[in-house]
Amino acid sequence: MWDVAVMGAGAAGMMAAATAGQRGARTVLLDHADQPGRKILISGGGRCNFTNLKADWTYYRSENPRFCRSALARYRPQDFLSLVEKYRIRWHEKEEGQLFCDESARQIVSMLEDECRVGGVTFQLGCSLSDVSHDGHSFTLETSQGPVRARSIILATGGLALPKLGATDIALKLARQFGLRIVPPAPALVPFRLEAAQPNLAGVSLQVTASLAGRKKPVFTGGMVFTHRGVSGPAILQISSWWDGHEALRLNLAPGRDVHEDMRGICQQRPKAHAPALLEALPARLVKVLVAGMLDDRPLAEQPAKAVRALAAQVSDWVLHPAGTEGYAKAEVMRGGVDTRDLSSQTMEARTVPGLYVVGEAVDVTGWLGGYNFQWAWASGVAAGQAAAGRSGV
Repeated sequence: MWDVAVMGAGAAGMMAAATAGQRGARTVLLDHADQPGRKILISGGGRCNFTNLKADWTYYRSENPRFCRSALARYRPQDFLSLVEKYRIRWHEKEEGQLFCDESARQIVSMLEDECRVGGVTFQLGCSLSDVSHDGHSFTLETSQGPVRARSIILATGGLALPKLGATDIALKLARQFGLRIVPPAPALVPFRLEAAQPNLAGVSLQVTASLAGRKKPVFTGGMVFTHRGVSGPAILQISSWWDGHEALRLNLAPGRDVHEDMRGICQQRPKAHAPALLEALPARLVKVLVAGMLDDRPLAEQPAKAVRALAAQVSDWVLHPAGTEGYAKAEVMRGGVDTRDLSSQTMEARTVPGLYVVGEAVDVTGWLGGYNFQWAWASGVAAGQAAAGRSGV
């Protein structure tokens, strides 16, 4: 009989197991993969954007955005950073509070493994799960390595994103099995496919402000890159987490500038120039697409003022129509998941199933791009690990 069984050896799972173990709970950590932290290893281009110094509840999407407030307040970015520094892992701040390892994401995985060992956690890797039952006092997990009994279980098996790394829907299945409600899942932080894709623009990148038609918020400014099938880049990934499957994508291709005023000035100062001169700050291939059909080959002095205004309006508010996203295969995370109404924000414990905890990506809490999802994994893992250990009486 284990005190705590943690299902899923990812970021949230290892954090939960280490926390429970170091509080004296006999803890076992199970995963169907043969190595822990596979998603950590590929994150941040292999350097792991392990937190964001600005992380608080305002940087998360959820049906109840304030749900994550308690856990994030009790385990802050500075707390995880202290752990990183304890292990002498060199790090740097890239931008806007985003913290990365100087060397390798492998260091974060090794650190978490060591923290689990400090807590006496037993790893059972390459261990697939077939069933979970609850007799009112303890849980029994039927696995490929035999049955596992525990007083508490922590569900940390993640979401559906990146199936090539072994992502499954087991978290959603088990949550439903135990009567927990599910907020419909969808790919998040994911590139868009466009109805009118322009493969001739593939590779073209620029800074944009992205929003969704019919909504004033959210609005994200950052990089965008055209792909063979659509658009990607930080600003696009950010806004994708709010896309409902139908809305048009609105882009300001010259954020922070009065495009029409800029164009008027160019027309006055360079009357003999031609249309591309109006958009010299933008990539040439993109300019060609924007100008086509709006201005002709005549010098700027001969172009209709109405056409120049129309071009300026398009640059400031270019509307594209997504045909869909690139799906879970290219998504960084899953949005939706276990409904927060069925969980305690203090402990992550299911309100109707004592001893069942749900953490990380499996919960309906989705962070912005830039280290926020890792911070949620750490914070929710610590909250559940502490509560599960306390429940075992240690």
